[in-house]
Order: sequence, then structure tokens, then C-alpha cells
Amino acid sequence: MAARWVLHLDMDAFFAAAEQLTRPTLRDRPVLVGGLGPRAVVAGASYQARVFGARSAMPMGQARRLCPHAVVLPARFTLYKELSSRVMAVLADASPVLEPVSIDEAFLEPPALAGAPAAEVERFGARLRAGVRAATGLPASVGAGSGKQLAKIASELAKPDGLRVVAPEDEREVLGPLPVRSLWGVGPVAEAGLNKLGVRTIGELAAMDLREVHGLLGTAIGTELHRLARGIDERPVAPRGAAKQVSAETTFDTDLTAMAAVHDAVARMTEAAHRRLVASGRAARTVTVKVRSADFTTSSRSETAGIASTDLGALTAVAQRLARTAVPEGGVRLIGVSLAGLTDDPPPALFEPLAPVSAGPAPVPVEAAEPAEPEEEPAVERPWRPGDDVAHPEYGHGWVQGAGHGRVTVRFETRTTGPGRARTLKADDPDLTRADPLASMA
Repeated sequence: MAARWVLHLDMDAFFAAAEQLTRPTLRDRPVLVGGLGPRAVVAGASYQARVFGARSAMPMGQARRLCPHAVVLPARFTLYKELSSRVMAVLADASPVLEPVSIDEAFLEPPALAGAPAAEVERFGARLRAGVRAATGLPASVGAGSGKQLAKIASELAKPDGLRVVAPEDEREVLGPLPVRSLWGVGPVAEAGLNKLGVRTIGELAAMDLREVHGLLGTAIGTELHRLARGIDERPVAPRGAAKQVSAETTFDTDLTAMAAVHDAVARMTEAAHRRLVASGRAARTVTVKVRSADFTTSSRSETAGIASTDLGALTAVAQRLARTAVPEGGVRLIGVSLAGLTDDPPPALFEPLAPVSAGPAPVPVEAAEPAEPEEEPAVERPWRPGDDVAHPEYGHGWVQGAGHGRVTVRFETRTTGPGRARTLKADDPDLTRADPLASMA
């Protein structure tokens, strides 16, 4: 049987790199992408920020303390999705066997590389990275090995902006000294258990007696991890199945204490999840509401109907009714809404056709909590915030660097202009308008 080659491509610091690409002033500067509120988290950090210890999924406040001179920007998922689609198009052209893992990474198993020498795989990987850079202007790291685990480890070793091919004869040398936490499926609990036995590296796990591994981790998990530690990984590269649910959630800058504010937040989260539901061409039978209290206690409520629907009003009414029974004493820190039980060809109705509760008083400001994909704020009239895309008939496309006291400072630049000039204008200047983030690619 011909030797198998699996490749893993990972975009380097994708969100932050996209900001640096389209806002040339930020190139070579530390950048943090994420929410701007006191409870926000980091969605992406440039390598210049990582030098100071900032990381994705870290509380934004902690990251800003570690790197106080970083530029902090809100996520622009319209831009990231466009760049991601270009990346995936390059990968699909290169290999018919493609498994996207997330917005910025994917596995490939090109049939043409079956049985190929490592040198040929290196040439293929180099062409792949060059194709991605030509299509997007962004760097990517590629790893290759005999299975998905080894390919992913190789791409991590190649970062940033590199290529690492692990030939079969080199697998033990590469895997052996790595910490056991590098393996899929080894979390803090499994790591602690292995460490108690003096097992800290993948090589030490590979050398263990399988019966001892079973006793510690169980038969199924133990067998799988023992095989991965020895470089045996037969998992196929295959397209991911359709998502089983769509959801949205938000953490609030200040705990919600009024039910009217809770209803308003639930309506916004249901609408956000509903947009993804409609975009997927499916309908939902189950509505679930998740609520986290000020003391981090989490509760959830679900309701399932006999038929599925895309009716936003009905979905919202159900979610708000569920929220009333889930809200704890003392305030709400986080609210999430998920729509599941997804089906194709949706019928028109779901649940009782109840009207959603009106929003009531003005909503409490929110910030996205999920680093993978925070909700973008709707394009409504509001004061300028740092990172907003704007356009001016004389100066062109730009982005807001700061605003206050009736003034707004805008850096007018795009990907192709090079570092642009900053201009301070009146905040109510009628010539200054909001712009599509994709215009920054021009």
C-alpha cells in the first residue's frame, strides 16, 4: 500500500493578520482583535502581541495589561469570511480530498501524493502556501505527515509562515520529545493523570504498556491515544457534515437585572442565530436558551416542537419564554440561544405563533464572548468606535482610530495604498459614512 500523506494548512494569526493586511499602518505592530468591553475576550492576536504573552481566548483586559501598546480592534467577520473563502478555493483546486476544520485551517489528502517521497511533498506544500499568499496576501503554515495528528503537529512546528514535512522515518524523533498535551484528546485531567505516572512526553506514552494506559484512560480513549503516540492515525480526511445547530451568545459589560433587558438580549441572540439558520437553508425544531449568572452558574432550558420552522417571531417568543424560567437571582452575565433539530425544506410554522416580547427600555451594551466568532454589531447610527470602516468622497476608504469630544480621527488607507494619512474630522461630518469592510481589500 502506498505511503499516505496528509497536509494541514493553518493561517497564521488569521484575524490579526487580516487587519494588518488591510490596514498597512498596523503591519509589524502588536494587534489584538476582539471585544472592547470590560468582559471581552481576545479573538486573535498578532505575533507582535504574542511576544508579550497575549493569546486568543484570553480576557482582553489581561491581554492589554501584558501588551499595553497593542492596537485593539473589533472583529470584522465579513472580511475574514471573504479571505477564508479564497483560501478554501485554493485548497480545493489543489486537492479533491479536503476537510475544512474552521475558518482558517483545513486538512488535505491529495491523491497525487500517495507514495510520493518527502521532497515531492515539500514542493507541493510550497506551491500551496504560494497559492494562498497570491489569493489573499496572507501567510500560511503547512505541515505534512502520515496522518491528521502528525500533519497538525507539523504545521504548529512550522509556524510562523513555514513548511514542515515529517517523513515516516522521522516520526518517532519528532513526536517523542513533545508534551503529551500535544495529542488530540489529552486535556488537563488526562495530562495530570499521566504526569503522576511520570509520563510527560509523547515518547513516554508510546512506550507504556497498553494495559496500563487502559487502566488510566479507559479502553477506547486509551487505545486511540496510545496509537496516536506511536504515529498510527488512520482517521480519514473528509468534508465535515452539516452543523447540528446554530447559535449565538453574548457576555454583557454589566450584569442584566431587569427582565425587559433580558428579553431584548434574547431577541437579539435569536435573530443572530436565525440569520445563520436561514443562510443554511434549514429549519429548527428545538430552541435552547443558556443563561450564566453573575457567580458563573450556568443553566439552560429547551423546548422541542413536532415540526421545524424558520419563523423568527415564533422562535423568539419561545426563547423569551424559556429565558423567564432560566434567569437566576442576582443578575445575568451571559445569554445564549441555539437552534437545533435542524431539517431541510422547512415548513412555515413552529410552536404556537406567539408574538415576541417588546424590547422595552434601551438595551444594555454588549460585547461578544466567543473568540471563534463574536457577533458583529448591527450597522446602525451610533458614535464612531475604533476600527469602524468609513468612506469619504475626497479621502477614500479608511478606519477610525479614535473618537471623542465631537471629533473623529480616521486613518485613510487600504491594502494597496500603503500606510495612509490620519485626518481628524468632525464626528458629524456628513461626508463621512460607514463603509463595507471588504472595501479595505482594494
